[in-house]
Amino acid sequence: MIMENMYCQSCGMSLTKKEEVATNKDGSLIHDYCIYCYKGGAFTSDISMEEMIDVSLVHMKEIFKDDPNFSEQEALNKMRSFFPELKRWKNI
Repeated sequence: MIMENMYCQSCGMSLTKKEEVATNKDGSLIHDYCIYCYKGGAFTSDISMEEMIDVSLVHMKEIFKDDPNFSEQEALNKMRSFFPELKRWKNI
């Protein structure tokens, strides 16, 4: 399966490697989620969408710490509009 333009339907992380893809209870891959959000057929944490956004923002700040164009508020605004479209949060 081509991993192009795929991202976790819980945290929005880009899924570029097979090792990052989540697993079902039977060990088969589930390409909707990353291993950090979903493992063995269940979500790894019971958190709200807002809490997931907060966690993701921490990671983004670390990734873009040396980028002078990174705006924490802009990232937060984008996630707040993007996350409700993700499979995990869509019907909540």
